[in-house]
Amino acid sequence: MSSISAIANSGLQAAQNRLGASAHNIANLNTPAFQRLRTEQVAVASPGGVMATAQREPQGAALEQEVVEQMSATYAFKANLQVLKAEDRMMGSLLDVRA
Repeated sequence: MSSISAIANSGLQAAQNRLGASAHNIANLNTPAFQRLRTEQVAVASPGGVMATAQREPQGAALEQEVVEQMSATYAFKANLQVLKAEDRMMGSLLDVRA
């Protein structure tokens, strides 16, 4: 059985990887022979969640595409953080009931 916190933590790391790759792309947008970084996410069976890796693409980056990627990664980060907060509240309630 997968741990909720392990799944949410892997989601946080994947979102951070996406933000980092996008920031790299924006910072190097006008660099000659620049290759865009793209984050590839793969589901992991045990302990659950995702694994994110950065891969190079031959084409350059587009500023508007990177802004959308950063917004999407930010929402993913917030959603996974809410899962961790909900788990923490549920564990606190469970311990209050059992005590």
